Amino acid sequence: MKKLLFAAAFVASPVIADCPAPEDHSMELEGLFDAARAATNDRAGREISGKMWQVWLRAPNEAAQEVLNNGLKRRDSYDFAGALKEFDRLASYCPTYAEGFNQRAYIHFLREDYAKALVDLDKALMLSPTHVPAQSGRALTLMNLGRIDEARAQLLEALKNNPWLSERFLLADGGPLALPGKDI
Repeated sequence: MKKLLFAAAFVASPVIADCPAPEDHSMELEGLFDAARAATNDRAGREISGKMWQVWLRAPNEAAQEVLNNGLKRRDSYDFAGALKEFDRLASYCPTYAEGFNQRAYIHFLREDYAKALVDLDKALMLSPTHVPAQSGRALTLMNLGRIDEARAQLLEALKNNPWLSERFLLADGGPLALPGKDI
């Protein structure tokens, strides 16, 4: 009976069918990047940043969206182990969906496993080179690994598409990613 119940639960799992390729949102994102570059204040920049997040958080299908949403809920309630399981499922089910790797990287980052975070961030950026959250997350990860020059370069790359990232302040005079030779 236990085997039958396990088999039934596995079949009902939302990740049995193949995950479709993620939609190409590059034109939509390019418009949002242009809008962010043109924004004249922090409030407008944050609003556009939120719209960018809405694009990245659009999973390829309902099953993937359900797994992503479950992982986000677990993350938001500080159930990092549970969130990691969900994002593992998402990355396995949708290996071409960058956000699955970005979210899993964030959990690794929160757990201070920077080496694993970097692997997932590199995968996310391989899939989606202009994924600004993965770019800024990679900058923070590199900074925590003491790779300051790489972190600075990565953050500058992220800021090209969204100059309103809160991480921009890391580049300010006296900040951990400030240009060398500038003192407080």
